[in-house]
Amino acid sequence: MTAWVLTKTRLMEGVWEGMLTYEGVGSAVPDVAVTHLQQPLPNVDLQESQAEKAWVLRVPIPVEHIADGVQTFVITDATTETTLGSFSLMCGDALGYDIRAEVTLLREELDMLKRAFRRHCLETT
Repeated sequence: MTAWVLTKTRLMEGVWEGMLTYEGVGSAVPDVAVTHLQQPLPNVDLQESQAEKAWVLRVPIPVEHIADGVQTFVITDATTETTLGSFSLMCGDALGYDIRAEVTLLREELDMLKRAFRRHCLETT
């Protein structure tokens, strides 16, 4: 069990940001690893924030990891190998197809309900 707590603050201009706070006794320096498809991401930045008594984690999302479908990035405490959090990017045609298929299915079900309701109204009058 890790004493680190990760809270997302924002995703802006291709950089995911979060705050790491330590909930254990004393102070500690985090050892954080960020991976995509089990490969470590470069240029992960961790800076101490004196005002917040926390650490600011900045994860630049490499352009080569932006693709159709769902891309998940996992943030772990490298010392204990405990998952602190994750974030996902969803985009592209693959995602659009899923949404269009769901909308089509909902329309078909709505049409079926309308026919059944009309039939019920005719039978009860």
